[in-house]
Amino acid sequence: MTNNAIAQSIKTHVEAMIAFRRDLHAHPELPWEEVRTTQKVAQALDEIGIPYRLTTPTGVIAEITGGQPGKTVALRADMDALPVQELNDALSYKSQTDGKMHACGHDAHTAMLLTAAKALYENRASLRGNVRLIFQPAEEIAQGAREMVKQGAIEGVDNAFGMHIWTTSPSGKVSCNVGSTFASADLLKVKFKGRGGHGSMPEACVDAAVVASAFVMNVQAIVSRETSPLESAVVTIGRMEVGTRFNVIAENALLDGTVRCFNVAARERIKAAIERYAHHTAAIYGATAEVEYIYGTLPVINEERSALLAQSVVRSAFGDEVLFAEKPTTGGEDFSFFIENIPGCFALLGCGNPEKGTDWAHHHGCFNIDEDVMATGAELYAQYAWSYLQQDAF
Repeated sequence: MTNNAIAQSIKTHVEAMIAFRRDLHAHPELPWEEVRTTQKVAQALDEIGIPYRLTTPTGVIAEITGGQPGKTVALRADMDALPVQELNDALSYKSQTDGKMHACGHDAHTAMLLTAAKALYENRASLRGNVRLIFQPAEEIAQGAREMVKQGAIEGVDNAFGMHIWTTSPSGKVSCNVGSTFASADLLKVKFKGRGGHGSMPEACVDAAVVASAFVMNVQAIVSRETSPLESAVVTIGRMEVGTRFNVIAENALLDGTVRCFNVAARERIKAAIERYAHHTAAIYGATAEVEYIYGTLPVINEERSALLAQSVVRSAFGDEVLFAEKPTTGGEDFSFFIENIPGCFALLGCGNPEKGTDWAHHHGCFNIDEDVMATGAELYAQYAWSYLQQDAF
């Protein structure tokens, strides 16, 4: 069930939505630096008439009070950009800041949520409850959602919905599967300490380079031999720093990596296994190990009723052919903290269109979106909120 008046409202704001997105795209701001973006969002909310409060250091929480009492549903959009050099030289709205770019679509998310807010506010009399609008900073470093939760972003909220532009899905398609959508994403730091010395006398040394190399090879067995083949997990060592000179045996080795999985129990097992592998590998060679495991995002698990509601909204608003079952991704998404203790759903909005050049990978300097899908995104935000508030038994 969807609201035709909301759909009509969205249509009247498409041109302004695209212009707002392009303005943000031209002025990207990195995590915790979204000062101008926050000001632009606040200004837009003032113009609409929606009350809000600012979070620290950046971010906005707003609320639309419905014409009838009921529950509260939260809609979230992230706002931050990336330290990427934009390569889209032909764009009139190309980033004006060297080394910074909206290379993940957060400019579109922000513009779509503001447009949804306009439509919901214009039709607030029909809302059976309230809509919380969350404009979140610092998603790219997995800190913003957790901080906004601490600052009360979901206090009194019964359900939360978010979405992400997705270039690997066909343009205009929407995926909102039940269950796993994004993996948890944690950081891993390992330090091995051996005993350095001259390259001609290995017998007097403990080579940290050998220890680190053995660990990188050994740790692969955590996924292949200690994790069920029915569970997905990824352990990646992406950086190794070892050695100071060509003829000196290394005393220290530093490794950085990531751990990703969809199962909280598996996450803890993998963490314990990494610590065991590090210490035991070091002991074999007479070295020592220090392990720092930094929890990042939780897995995003779409609650069944919320995901089914989103699917129903897609069918009603856009047709069965728009619904698309995208496979889960092992990328991280800190929307997970908003739905850690309440039900909710996270959707993927396809914008991959090779003819328009919008099929580049996220975080690439050539990344761009198919702006034709933004109306779908804005309406999906608004219709999900309206439909959720109509559900007496939810």
